[in-house]
Amino acid sequence: MQKKFSIKGIDQLQLLGFQDANLRLIQQHFNAKITVRGSIVSIEGTEQEVREIEKLFSELIMLVNHNGGVTRKDVETLINLIRTEKDTAKQHVEDLSSVILSTKSGFIRPKTPGQQRYYRSTLKNDIVFVIGPAGTGKTYLAVAIAVAHLKAGEVERLILTRPAVEAGESLGFLPGDFREKVDPYLRPLYDALYDMMPTDKLRRMLERGEIEIAPLAYMRGRTLNNAFVILDEAQNTSALQMKMFLTRLGVSSKAIITGDITQVDIPDKRKSGLIQIQSVLQGIEGIDFVYLDDRDVVRHRLVREIIKAYDLYDDKSQNISPNQNESSSESKTAN
Repeated sequence: MQKKFSIKGIDQLQLLGFQDANLRLIQQHFNAKITVRGSIVSIEGTEQEVREIEKLFSELIMLVNHNGGVTRKDVETLINLIRTEKDTAKQHVEDLSSVILSTKSGFIRPKTPGQQRYYRSTLKNDIVFVIGPAGTGKTYLAVAIAVAHLKAGEVERLILTRPAVEAGESLGFLPGDFREKVDPYLRPLYDALYDMMPTDKLRRMLERGEIEIAPLAYMRGRTLNNAFVILDEAQNTSALQMKMFLTRLGVSSKAIITGDITQVDIPDKRKSGLIQIQSVLQGIEGIDFVYLDDRDVVRHRLVREIIKAYDLYDDKSQNISPNQNESSSESKTAN
């Protein structure tokens, strides 16, 4: 069987590798003959192998378009999925369509139905609010999605920001100047980026301003054009801060706003910008709200049980009437 298809418009250096290294790697794993002339790929072999190689190229092209290139590990992983796991290959290969980013540690992709809804929403909308408990991958996936857009040339820069709100500790008691005081609040964003990008490249991009990590206060008065902007820990914004942030977005920009409304650290929890915004922006085209829950937790298995236990405790506390509390207090006083 022979099959031909075009790779016109695809960066062949990224697809086939330097000096066709990726192409040679593919040929080592298949008996079929693979030739590339110009933008036409020709495959000649058994029907099964031709189908497998065609599918392999389809997935590699998807990764090139989405991430800007493929690595040797990407090629080997795809070959392994297609050739050695044939019983479940269809499911695994289909999962590759949801790959967000390829890193030195492997693919970053949604792991739960809630995370899949999250990722799909970011492809369809310019502003996505992601609300859910700790451990559901809100921040990590947001950074991966933003880095993927930057690599694909869909935006010119990334801006990651958080409100510098104390969670039981005071900024005033931390050593150093203001930048040194707020850096610990921004550390999770740095950690995510270092997981996804080579250290030297990330440092260069930070120096050039292609990636910026700053406290929310630094956003005031700016217009953010052609940027992917992430507001993390948004439950700790005030209503005015939330409005300020959202009105910074300029032409060709996208934003993900993440937060956990059960962990509000500002004094008046009812005035959280993330809580209020759910009523303000519902029903606007291009803006979406995605809600994650304990089923989407991807940290230690006990994190899910901890979240459930707190939810149960909160439900019980809310169901206790004021009269019951007064009776309890009077009983304790009498004793």
